[in-house]
Parts: sequence; C-alpha cells; structure tokens
Amino acid sequence: MHEVVETGGATISHGSPVFAAPRPERPREKLRARGAGAISDAELFALMLGSGIRGRSAMRIGRMLARRSPSELAAWSLSRWLQVPGIGLARAAALAAAFELGRRAGERPAASAPIRGPEDVLAQVRDLPRARREHFVVLLLNARHELQCRETVSIGSLNASIVHPREVFLPAILHSAASVVLVHNHPSGDPEPSEEDLSITRRLVQVGELVGIGVIDHVIVATRGVVSLKARQLM
Repeated sequence: MHEVVETGGATISHGSPVFAAPRPERPREKLRARGAGAISDAELFALMLGSGIRGRSAMRIGRMLARRSPSELAAWSLSRWLQVPGIGLARAAALAAAFELGRRAGERPAASAPIRGPEDVLAQVRDLPRARREHFVVLLLNARHELQCRETVSIGSLNASIVHPREVFLPAILHSAASVVLVHNHPSGDPEPSEEDLSITRRLVQVGELVGIGVIDHVIVATRGVVSLKARQLM
C-alpha cells in the first residue's frame, strides 16, 4: 500500500518512483551535442554574450536580440550595440565583428560556373533581396565570366544609393577584371528600375567603355523578383 502525501497542491506517492523533470540543455551543451545548426538565434546570442548582468540573463538578452532581423543587426554600428542593456564595449565589439565576418563570408563565394544570366547573378547575392537598406554591389568577372570577387560599393538609405564611377571601377582595375555586373537591391520589394537606376547604369556603361572594362548587366533584386536591364534592353 502506498502512502499519499499532499504538499502545497503537489501529490507525492511514497513507494512509487518519482521522476524529476529533465533539465533543459544549455546552449553550450546543445552546441556540443547537436552542432551549430540546432541552436536557435537567441541561444547563439547567449553563447556570444557568455553571461548576463544582474536581473538580466544572457538568454534573456539573446531572446530580445533574436526578435530583430539578422540583416538589421548586421547594419548596427558599435554605438548602437552599446545602447542594448547588458552589452558593454567588449561584447559590442565581439558582436559587430561576428556580423562583419558573416558578411565577408557571404561576399567570398567559392569558385563557380560562369555567370551567364540573372539567375547566376542572384546565386551570388542571396543576402540582398531582404536587406533593409539599399546595397550597390559589383561582381568582378574574368575573361571567362567567372566570378573573381564581390565588392560592396555603397550602402544607402531605404530610398536611394549614390554611386560614383570611381567606386565601381577602382576595385575592378585593382583586380584586373575583364568585365563587371552591377547589382543592387530595392528594399521596397519592387524590382522595377527607377529613372535614377537607368541614369546610373548609362553613366557606368560609358565609363566602362572608357577604361576598357565592360558592364555586361545591371541586375535589380527584391523580394518580389529580379530584373535584368540587359534582358529588358535598357542598357
């Protein structure tokens, strides 16, 4: 016969096995057991932070940061990171460095097949359609149209990005590129080219002819599609 004792609303049966609730895996243990792919954004932030502050754990700060999009956080300056409660200079610097490394990793793709059309271009800029600010990127190609390097020339406001020809062609000259593909995103989600887009393209095509580096396309990417100005015969 089992003796049953009630304590504060909980019932304990003496003589029966009592099973304690399993302790949840901590992010570091989870990382070791399952790998980084199994870690949530909040847990990744908690791992980078290491520890919290009085009244605010690393996981609590991590959950707060995870509510924002990675593209937004990637654009934060050091001073903006310092505005987050629980993040001092050392942690702010580490977080800014982590996002910069991620950005550079995305800009240095492995050797790939020649770029023949807008689909090939999109494969090299998968991060751009959902970016919250306008990015102007140049893909530097060799004589076989293989990607040599990806250069971010300008990061503008939500509405416009000002691009100077020297910023576009200086990296192309330094890398001895045979030709370039221009790429930029529309944070509005609509990939249709504006008059400013067409004007900038015409100007850069002219400069490319002068320096002997051809502009083979200008591709606009957005959440609602991709537009190639070459395919539209707008350049």
